[in-house]
Amino acid sequence: METTVVYDTYWRFAAKRQALYMRRLDDPVGPWTDDPILAAHRFTNAYRASDRVSQFLIRDVQYREDRAQTPRELFFRTLLFKIFNRIETWRALESRLGPLSYENTDLNAVAKIMTDLMARGSRLYSAAYIMPSPAMGRTRKHENHLLLLTQMMDDRLPERVHQAPDLRSVFELLLRYRGLGPFLAFQYAIDLNYSAMLGHDEADFVVAGPGALDGISKCFADVGGRSAEEVIHLMCERQESAFADAGLEFASLFGRRLQPIDCQNLFCEISKYARIAHPDIPGLSGRTRIKQIYRNTNAPLPQPMFPPRWGLNVPTSAVSERQGGLF
Repeated sequence: METTVVYDTYWRFAAKRQALYMRRLDDPVGPWTDDPILAAHRFTNAYRASDRVSQFLIRDVQYREDRAQTPRELFFRTLLFKIFNRIETWRALESRLGPLSYENTDLNAVAKIMTDLMARGSRLYSAAYIMPSPAMGRTRKHENHLLLLTQMMDDRLPERVHQAPDLRSVFELLLRYRGLGPFLAFQYAIDLNYSAMLGHDEADFVVAGPGALDGISKCFADVGGRSAEEVIHLMCERQESAFADAGLEFASLFGRRLQPIDCQNLFCEISKYARIAHPDIPGLSGRTRIKQIYRNTNAPLPQPMFPPRWGLNVPTSAVSERQGGLF
């Protein structure tokens, strides 16, 4: 495999972005980094599960003590949230319908509320993913997605997902449904795996999305015939030696190594970061700007929560220790 200068930047970016996250847990005001690109633009965290939307999913959708933890309920809530992937949409629905659950939620009422929100100028979907409308016979995208969720429930997909032997099998079950290509099916498999209905090893399976493919093309001039997924697994396997070789101290997620889903996401983020840091390396997309600007709201991060089976020792306050100056 032949690396480029962006390969080295990949590991520096991962260390800097994780250090920024840990510092922000202590200090809502900042500054948290001396890196001008990180300071000016929005990037996801090094660990997918620590991102804002993933944290809301885990804490407020999946593991709330007042919500049922059956596979059917967990599947319904997770997919209803993740199809739209927007916290404000979920909160708007619960403000009108109360706690959302499979037993007590009429998806026709959900559709009407979403139509009303659209009429008022509210966005229903996050811009994080491209969400194609599944061909379910309706003119409005959100109605088609709600019919898709209805079909999944009628097909007893939650029970079949719960019985799946591994993460790849969950992915393959989801991939059979309209509008879910490989990337979305994989993302949903990871989201469902955060919940108590599953307990598969994230290290077993990964799918490279378009952003990761672009990042890989910038990090490697030649991958030696390996698939994108093989490259991601290799990065995951070599992370400790790569950080050590670069002279970097990496603050893990309270003892958890980067998983393939995290290394996949980091390839997406380095694709963006390199547009400014290494403008001479165009990658596959040829994009030259980072559209999303970071604006500090000075709002403290909520106490982090992760799937209990991960066994992470997350302090209840003053989560991280500062180590020297800014990274």
